[in-house]
Amino acid sequence: MNNNSMKLLFLSTLLMGTILSISSNTWIGIWMGLEINLLSFIPMLANNKNMMMNESAIKYFIVQAMASTMLLFSILLIQMKMPINWEKEIIPSMMISSSLLLKIGAAPFHFWFPEVMSMSSWINCLILMTWQKIAPMMVLSYCIQMSTFMFMINILSIIIGALGGLNQTSLRQILAYSSISHLGWMISSLIISENIWELYFIIYSTLSMIMVLLFKNMNLFFLNQIYSSNNMKTEIKFMMFLSLLSLGGLPPFLGFLPKWIIMQMMIENNMTTIMTIMVIFTTITLYYYMRISFSALIMSYTENFWFMSIKPNKSKILLTSMVMISTLGLICTSTLISLY
Repeated sequence: MNNNSMKLLFLSTLLMGTILSISSNTWIGIWMGLEINLLSFIPMLANNKNMMMNESAIKYFIVQAMASTMLLFSILLIQMKMPINWEKEIIPSMMISSSLLLKIGAAPFHFWFPEVMSMSSWINCLILMTWQKIAPMMVLSYCIQMSTFMFMINILSIIIGALGGLNQTSLRQILAYSSISHLGWMISSLIISENIWELYFIIYSTLSMIMVLLFKNMNLFFLNQIYSSNNMKTEIKFMMFLSLLSLGGLPPFLGFLPKWIIMQMMIENNMTTIMTIMVIFTTITLYYYMRISFSALIMSYTENFWFMSIKPNKSKILLTSMVMISTLGLICTSTLISLY
């Protein structure tokens, strides 16, 4: 009971820190919100029973403290100089952008992200992949520019996210590199339009939540567990297969919709070369998703007959409905677009 109340307290302050950053109209208010958010998440990462989780909490704290120091230093430097229209100058924008990119784990500031993910619980992984990106991304939208620096970050994130996940056996690290790849798409959508970023982020968060809940319910952490687990029934593997393909952005699924919009907008803004590179490297992420899925479906395993008669619980019904949404979402959306 005490542990649950502590988690509830830190979760509420975590939400409050993000809301404070988003709603603040001063740089010091943004910095304070990010600090509250950081100090709330550290106790959620730490666990007295698991020393590896404590190590991930320390790594997270050091990196985030460095990023916060960079952000505060950049803000003070800008305020001391007080140039007119500093947002249009490239150096101050790069300084603030770099500190925020370090906070969200975009390449080439990504080294801490897979390490922290690999030693965290599934719920903390979900928070790290989704909620912890909201405040820095919103602040990044204030000073983001269509510059060579941002396009380099964008392409680097997608390349490292694609290549980094190829040789991983940990499911948490695979999702971490997948998140880095999706960050590249989010940054490109933020350069074009904030509304497109919001749509992309909502869909990505939903699909990530489906995957995390699937892995958490089945108590899976490594690839070999998927292949050898007797509890992994065919329908669970099929749900995982559909969700992974949707997260990868395969056309019939919901995950393709925001990518489709971004590709169309980038072509309209004469960014065809960058868009082509992004699409090519995203197919590599789709390859390692399919490698997991096909191997899990094809490899033989023994399924005892009494596993087939388990009554469906609430979590299984919820997961099934969410997988159906991610599968049929694009079809429903395209139908609505054709009607109106």
